[in-house]
Amino acid sequence: MSVLFIVLPLATLLVGAAVLAYVWSARSGQMDDLDTPAVRMLHDDEAGGR
Repeated sequence: MSVLFIVLPLATLLVGAAVLAYVWSARSGQMDDLDTPAVRMLHDDEAGGR
C-alpha cells in the first residue's frame, strides 16, 4: 500500500510532463505539416544522389 504513495505522484508527474511536451510542440508548429516530410524523398532528383 505504501508503494502507491510513491507511484501515484510519479505517474502524475510523468503524465504532466508528457502533456506539457505535447502542448509545447503543438504551439511551436512541430505538427503543422505531417504529409510533406513523408513524400519529400519521392521528389528528390535522382542525379544528385548517385
